Amino acid sequence: MAEELPERQTDIGPPHYNKFLPPVIKDNYGKWAYHEELGPGLMVHVSETGAKVWTVRVASPRLLSTASIRDICEIADKHCGGYVRWTTRNNIEFMVDDESKVEPLMNELKDKGYMIGGIGRRISNVVHTQGWVHCHSAATDASGLVKAVMDELHEYFHSKELPNKVRLAVACCVNMCGAVHCSDIAMVGVHKTPPRIEHDKVKNLCEIPSTVASCPTSAISPDPAKKSVKIKLEKCMYCGNCYSVCPAMPIADPKNDGVAIVVGGKVSNLRKPPMFSKLAVPWLPNNPPRWPEVVDAIKRILDAYIAGARKYERVGEWIERIGWEKFFKVTGLEFKLQHIDDFTFARETWRMQATFKWTD
Repeated sequence: MAEELPERQTDIGPPHYNKFLPPVIKDNYGKWAYHEELGPGLMVHVSETGAKVWTVRVASPRLLSTASIRDICEIADKHCGGYVRWTTRNNIEFMVDDESKVEPLMNELKDKGYMIGGIGRRISNVVHTQGWVHCHSAATDASGLVKAVMDELHEYFHSKELPNKVRLAVACCVNMCGAVHCSDIAMVGVHKTPPRIEHDKVKNLCEIPSTVASCPTSAISPDPAKKSVKIKLEKCMYCGNCYSVCPAMPIADPKNDGVAIVVGGKVSNLRKPPMFSKLAVPWLPNNPPRWPEVVDAIKRILDAYIAGARKYERVGEWIERIGWEKFFKVTGLEFKLQHIDDFTFARETWRMQATFKWTD
């Protein structure tokens, strides 16, 4: 019999996720029968075998210092056998396999100032992009915007309930590193001016073929006379992708960069299939550090949803039921030219009938 070779270790790709599963989850993988929500930030999963795992969820700012990460790891070592996880929306979840461990864990989290919540019919942690901290093509600051919005809405994370869960997201530009397309209410940074070509720098900083290929709408072409590139403005969608490969094409514009708001996206299959977000507000100004115009618009949308939605109805489902005409009426948002869907390949999203849906 041939000798079994040891498992080979490589540095290609991430390690398999099952190496990081708590033992109770690994032993009951695929056997979980149901779960119950026990509080704003506490739930229990029950396996077919009778095993249980309690999960405590807390908020995080997503961009964490090493000191914060060490603190989180120390809590996990003390209460959870060293296991901790982050959700796709940057919630931190601590899991224990014994109910007696839940109260000491939650007490320590509260004592250290962690906000427990985000489970059930509430606002979850906000998934967002890098913003001005790291991203070179950002049209707004994701972290600052999240801070300003959640300072107003945090009660819906840890105490107040909503008709259903509401997922918030922020992307600092239309390249959308965040889940803006599939969130109930989302903010996305938008550029209103095209990239500025610094022709004298292009030859030293940029590779022309790569710069031309970086444009998703073929708006960029070579300019042999200047040994540079040129932009066909009617094709440019101000995404800033060219700046990623050509630093001589900056797009950031303090006066004209701003924030759009989209609504109605979701991943869930319940009641209706997954839905894409649609435009609610085409542009609001960047007014850091509190972004009052953006925060006000988000609150108006959320308040209208709370007042008008049925139980378990997601934002997109509520809008679909009442119609977009009434959505603009109850939120007080202005209908503008940008709301008209004239995208070349948008035939399936058009409202093809001549009727309008007015409901009081």
